[in-house]
Formats: sequence, structure tokens, C-alpha cells
Amino acid sequence: MKKALYSGWVILVDSLKDFPNAEPADAGAPYKVITTREYLARPQLFDAGRPKVVNLSRSYVYQSRGYFCSLLAEARGHRVLPTVEAMLDLAGRDLYGHAIPELEQELNRCARSAKHEPEEEVQLLISMGRVGDARYERFARLLFDWFRCPIIEVTVAPGPWLSIKRMRPRPLTKLTEAQAAVFREALQRYTMRNWRSPKARPSLKYSLAVLYDPNEALAPSSLASIKHFARIAEKLDIDVEPITKKQFHQLAEYDALWIRETTSIDNHTYRFARRAMQEGMPVIDDPVSMIRCTNKVYLKELLTANGVPVPPTVIVANLDELADAEQQLGLPLVVKIPDGSFSRGVHKVETPEAFRKLAKELFKETDLLIAQKFMKTDYDWRIGVLGGEPLFACHYLMARSHWQIVKHKPDGSVVQGGAKAFRFDEVPADVLDIGVRAARLIGDGLYGVDIKQNAEGVFVIEINDNPNVDHGYEDAALKDEVWTKLARWFIDRLEV
Repeated sequence: MKKALYSGWVILVDSLKDFPNAEPADAGAPYKVITTREYLARPQLFDAGRPKVVNLSRSYVYQSRGYFCSLLAEARGHRVLPTVEAMLDLAGRDLYGHAIPELEQELNRCARSAKHEPEEEVQLLISMGRVGDARYERFARLLFDWFRCPIIEVTVAPGPWLSIKRMRPRPLTKLTEAQAAVFREALQRYTMRNWRSPKARPSLKYSLAVLYDPNEALAPSSLASIKHFARIAEKLDIDVEPITKKQFHQLAEYDALWIRETTSIDNHTYRFARRAMQEGMPVIDDPVSMIRCTNKVYLKELLTANGVPVPPTVIVANLDELADAEQQLGLPLVVKIPDGSFSRGVHKVETPEAFRKLAKELFKETDLLIAQKFMKTDYDWRIGVLGGEPLFACHYLMARSHWQIVKHKPDGSVVQGGAKAFRFDEVPADVLDIGVRAARLIGDGLYGVDIKQNAEGVFVIEINDNPNVDHGYEDAALKDEVWTKLARWFIDRLEV
């Protein structure tokens, strides 16, 4: 009889004795336990699907058997935790230190809420995002979001501000009986929850979560557009399901993620993107693209270094540098904060006095400002680029009686200019070429490159990591070809 292939949850241990009394998959447990040696030596055990692997090796050090299991899991297209990236991050404080400030804030919030003031060092054992001490559940979930490692031991130093002294993976074989019981329950809950098929989607090959905010006024895609995309994607064997930030814990149920709300590295959109990457899911837009596109100082340096034309620009670090910026750029000029979206944080100043007043206010929030030569145009080009190739091309018209595409009113309302889509053969060759060149510098995802064209040439204004894609607007010229390309982008990466 042919041996059954594995396609569900797979638990890897160095010896079956490391996980005694594990239930076989056909006895109700949602996972199959095999040895790391068997996993490395017998790839034929797994079908063409995407098994989900929990690596419980005794060691994750570089070039250990546990390390190679996660490395090969990624190569085979299996979804594994911990990933090699997580293993390396947890190897030392100099590698995981970037996460400490956020983790310590949550740790101390939990302690204050529970009125817990430890006088000695505390050892917290985090098992699949759960912890034996219920007072620190929120901290445990956040830690698991940061480092997708099955078991992490956290040493907490006491004091007025609880500090994280050390974090390290803990082998299953080193757990006490009580700790092992907590881990088994956490593993059972985690695998049962994530292996459950969301709703009824048995007939389609892939599932794509689309993160959106039903209350966002300037969302990159409307719910109606997402539903239109779902109809196109269904024909290509993809089930598209809109989700909200409340469904973070369900993300691993899906095969891929598309973020369709305004992104920021300091809110839940970044966490969704990072979790998707940790789960081995194709994601638009990915965390690296968010980081790169969010900061206009970075974009200016990146584009300039690679010969992509931008408007004359001066980075201003203090008030003493304003006069030099005025002399180089002339007036009026445009002032931007490094981090902004949908025309927020972008100002035009007409006089030296207005420039100084604005800069004094903005320097309260940021250490750097971007000053750019003002270029008056009736519209901006927006070149949508997906996977390094053009996806759509539009004119975004300026809002009525305004110099920007979006006008933010004092009462919080907004006025937007219109949009007109074009076929690629209707777009000036240099506009299309520069748009694609600029996007390829960021990555392989979906980007919107804003370009000004005037008598002086063609200039990239900025690159957006989550550009608008709305039915009847960006797709007006190329119709469903836009949505089909988006669906195929996910398919190509799921079928690698």
C-alpha cells in the first residue's frame, strides 16, 4: 500500500521520545509528529500542497539539524516556525534588541494592570503565544507576533520599570512537566485554530485575505472594488475574503494577504504584513516596502543614487539651513515631513516668514524636513507597477482651486481631483520607463509612482507602497486585465 502523504500540520522533533504520547493525526490531533532526520531525508513524504511545520528541534544554532530543517522547509515552500530569520534574531540581544522597546512597554502595561511588582527575576515561558501566568497574556501574544518561535524563555529583571534581561528559545526537552502541559495545550489550540478551514472555501485552490478598514475615508480600494476583484480571482481558483484588523489571529488560515488600508509602520498594518511574511505568505504590501516607501528622505536618497530624476530637493535639519534651501530652490517651495500619505504633511510656502514659521512647528515632531522646488502642473502621472512591470497608468488631477490632488479641509473633510486612466501606448515612453525603474528599486510588489512632467523633464515625486486600485478608476483603460494581473501575481508566488 502506498504510504499516505502529509499535507497538514507536521511537528518535527529530534527523537520521538522528545514528544511522548503524541496523538497520531488520525486519532484526533491536527498534526503528525516525525523526526528531523526523516524530514530532511524524505521530502517525498509531502505532497504538492503547503504543509505547516512546527520545528521543535533541541537546537536552532547555525548549521544544526534544527536550523537545516527550517531552511529546507522554506526551500520546499512549506510554512514553518520558527523561520531561519527568527532563529537568527533570537541568537543574541544585538539581533533582537530592536524589538525590546515595544515588548517592554507591553510587559510593563501588563504588570501595572495586574498590580504586579516582582522583587526578583521572573522567568516567563511563552508557548505558541501563550503563557502560564495569565497576567502577561498580552505580552505573550506580542512576543509571538515578533518572534514566531514555538517556545521562548524571557528573563525579566525587577525594578520600577521591568526590563527584559534575556530572551532565548527553550527546547521542549528542557521543560518541566507543568510547562510541557502548558505547551501541549497551546500547540493543540494553535494547530486546531489555524488548520480549520475558514467558512466554506473547499472548492477553490487558494485563499487570499484582503485587509481593509470599513470606516476609512481614503482607503486604497473600496469594498466594492475588493468584491469586483473577488469575482475575477474566483475564475483563477482564488477565494478572496475581506478581513479587518480584529481578525489578526485568523491570518494564518489564509494563503496570502493583500493590504487595502492606509499603511503605517506604527500600526496594525505593519504587524499584519510582518506576520504574513513570517508565515511564508505572499503579501502586498510587504514590511520592507512599507519601511522604504514611508520615508521620503530615504526615497530621495535612493532615487538620486540610482539616477532617477527627482525635483531639486534639500534636506533641512535645523532652522539655520532654511535660507540655503530658499536660495537653492526659490519660492514658493514645497515642504514635506518624512512620513506622510494622501497629501498629509505636505505644505506649500510662499515667503521666507511662512517657511520659518512652518519649519518651527514641524521640527517639534521630526528631526528632518524635505524642501522641494515647487512644480505647478494640472495633474500628476501615477504609474502603477506590479512585480516590476506596469499595471496601470493614470492622470490624477489637482483638486479644484488647489495645488494638490487631495485637499484637506479644516473640518476634516477632503476634496479630491478626478482621475483618467490610459493605455500604456498612450503614455509618454519616458514617463512609463521612469515609473517602472523607480518601483523596481523598492521591490517586487505593488507600487504607485507619482510623476510630474513639465518643460524641464520628468520627475518622480514619490513612490506609494499601497496605491489606489479602484474599479472604474485605475482600471478604466485596461479593465479586468488589471485585476487579473494582481491575482496572477499571488498565484505565481504560491506555486513556486
